Amino acid sequence: MVNDYGVIKEIKDYADINNVPIMTSEGISYITNYIVKHQVTEILEIGTAIGYSAIMMALSSSDVHITSIERDEKRYLEALKNIKKLELEDRIELIYNDAFDVNLDGTFDLILIDAAKAQNIKFFEKFERNLKQTGVIITDNLNFHGLVDKDEESIKSKNLRALVRKVKDYITFLKNNKDYETEFLDIGDGLSVSKLKKSLE
Repeated sequence: MVNDYGVIKEIKDYADINNVPIMTSEGISYITNYIVKHQVTEILEIGTAIGYSAIMMALSSSDVHITSIERDEKRYLEALKNIKKLELEDRIELIYNDAFDVNLDGTFDLILIDAAKAQNIKFFEKFERNLKQTGVIITDNLNFHGLVDKDEESIKSKNLRALVRKVKDYITFLKNNKDYETEFLDIGDGLSVSKLKKSLE
């Protein structure tokens, strides 16, 4: 019998030591509860990192199958190792590639965007065609460690300022998107949950 909690603690410790960004406990808890409540079975994740969120989503329900994309080789290999430790290879399919070079035919109940923040709009626009009519697109890190609500001039790093602007642009994009209704949640590092308006009519 695999000790799930022991392995998950190892993953979180590794992330902490190696500065690998993984979802907050509050953020992943919201998503796993959503999976159970809405009987989600097919998930697409953009940005595997070391597999923490994919593993937590898979453990939330034995009916869940996840396709997860990661472009960083070191993180991809670490994710593979973690998924094997928990014997979840049959339910988590990892794709080692840049998400923009991946074309999928399947459709998903939930698409989780948790990759390069500057590319959120492009990720959304590329993969929304893979969303089921009743599905949701959830995006993480919309508070961006509290920087989104700060005065831009107080952010000293030029690169960080540019990144914060990109996150703000994405929030505006979601608010103005006529095809989706988006709820913004102050959970973890900030989540957005976007549903097709047609499915709400």
